Amino acid sequence: MNVAEAVGAILASLGVDTAFGVVGSGNFHVTNSLTEHGVRFVAARHEGGAATMADAYARMSGTVAVLSVHQGPGLTNALTGVAEAAKSRTPLLVLAGEATSPRSNFRVDQPGLVAAVGALAARVGSAETVVEDTVLAFLTALLGRRTVLLNLPLEVQDAELPDDVAQAVRDLRSSRITDAGEQGSRAWAAVRDLRDRARRDLADEQREADAAEPSASEVAGSAPADSVSELTELLATARRPVFVAGRGARGARREIEALADRVGALLATSAVARGLFRGSQWDLDVSGGFASPLAAELIADADVVVGWGCALNMWTTRHGSLIGPDAKVVQVDLDPDAVGAHRPVHLGVIGDVAETARAVTQALGEPRDGYRGAELATRIAAEIRWRDVPYEDRSGNGRIDPRTLTIELDDLLPAERIISVDSGNFMGYPSMFLSVPDENGFCFTQAFQSVGLGLATAVGAALARPDRLPVAALGDGGALMGVAELETVVRLGLPMVIVIYDDEAYGAEVHHFGPDGHALDTVTFPAVDIGAIARGFGCDAVTVRERADLAGVAEWLKGPRDKALVVHAKVTGDRGSWWLEEAFRGH
Repeated sequence: MNVAEAVGAILASLGVDTAFGVVGSGNFHVTNSLTEHGVRFVAARHEGGAATMADAYARMSGTVAVLSVHQGPGLTNALTGVAEAAKSRTPLLVLAGEATSPRSNFRVDQPGLVAAVGALAARVGSAETVVEDTVLAFLTALLGRRTVLLNLPLEVQDAELPDDVAQAVRDLRSSRITDAGEQGSRAWAAVRDLRDRARRDLADEQREADAAEPSASEVAGSAPADSVSELTELLATARRPVFVAGRGARGARREIEALADRVGALLATSAVARGLFRGSQWDLDVSGGFASPLAAELIADADVVVGWGCALNMWTTRHGSLIGPDAKVVQVDLDPDAVGAHRPVHLGVIGDVAETARAVTQALGEPRDGYRGAELATRIAAEIRWRDVPYEDRSGNGRIDPRTLTIELDDLLPAERIISVDSGNFMGYPSMFLSVPDENGFCFTQAFQSVGLGLATAVGAALARPDRLPVAALGDGGALMGVAELETVVRLGLPMVIVIYDDEAYGAEVHHFGPDGHALDTVTFPAVDIGAIARGFGCDAVTVRERADLAGVAEWLKGPRDKALVVHAKVTGDRGSWWLEEAFRGH
């Protein structure tokens, strides 16, 4: 057994079930080892797509995903997707061949590359240390919720393992975590030791960062030792409390809702946690740029706002305008540096979201109505959805209003769906008008705001949740950037609906710079028959210019759904989206 073979075997033993990538000479053997040991490998058409597929898969499956790429250009091609994953704290392990010879044309500073976008770098140093190096990299990704590059130097990959190391790998493979046998106990005892070491290393990294620079929580004011008691007191007297849950609150709905019921809080989420409180009559949906008028009104009038595993950044607070001047702001987060990172807070509570909510609930006295009441419940039921907000339908002249298009699709598509959204002027329409069944129905790879990740996001999300209809929402710019992955969609046989909002432009720039009289020929384009392109890849396609054209979508939904459907929507583009005007304030 050599090092490349061992890395694949070890990762399979640790529970990795799916890897994504593009295979070159530098990652050929490790990828084959992964598949030999039962890991599903999804071949993408571009490393950038593979990275985003892995990111989305990890988000929606709750597991560590693996990305496998060639040395040098394989990694640089993947870098935008790696940056998105790193900024989102996605537990992702990147396996990359590494050329160490100074004369190799593939040689670049791979650790420096990923460090520049916020990921961590590790390396398999030798055949003697392959188990330790691989397990530590995996556990750092898992326990630290980090994106980690594991470099595999070419000369090290070919090295044969010493007998005792090879036996350790075989022990892991034969035992797995459920084996109670003696060999299994010894093998997994070693992994547990490495797990403890990974936790110590992560703690040391945090302490070093704190020593080098004051943490954001210290800048905003350190939380008192009895912060849970202080939060209890705040909520016990709050008249209009609002809870805003972020990605760190996924899995804690029951505890947060129980506390909200006790104090009469309204419930909202950041975009990435959209759907977490679906079904509650007090669900305001998304806080921030995508908030409906009623949601924005109610959040802005809160006297206490609690962010649960939520950054409370400029997007979630509309550059702070959704937080009333007298409102007391609380952040509950496991990461001390997350507290106060984007705005000053009255109180920071460092701890697990579910445990904190449970502790506060137990400490409170009698239930209070807080913000809730029969009249408000009626308003929320009637007004909170964007589709219930009146608008002037601007369809005509061969183009459909994107609001009309999206509302019609919302009615047509089955409720059990998983929606993935690309970046651009169009992005608010699917984000606001397409409903989702729960927090596992919305995959939003927007931490880096890169155009072109949407289709690959939908592939990763679809593979993580095969029980739901995958829906990709793209602009024409992002669709053409990522068009190579249409072949991946077809090859995998994914029954996906791909909606392309085509205004024949990079609409964000058109509406940002156009009103000032700037020339727009660099950001506008001639018409493209995207439906014909999609059919060339093997998809079904319909072109939509008016409501009646959506009959083609209804027919496809009847079955057999043996091909992906591309909905090429010619949308109106005569005005910009107000949420993008808000976004440009941050540039």
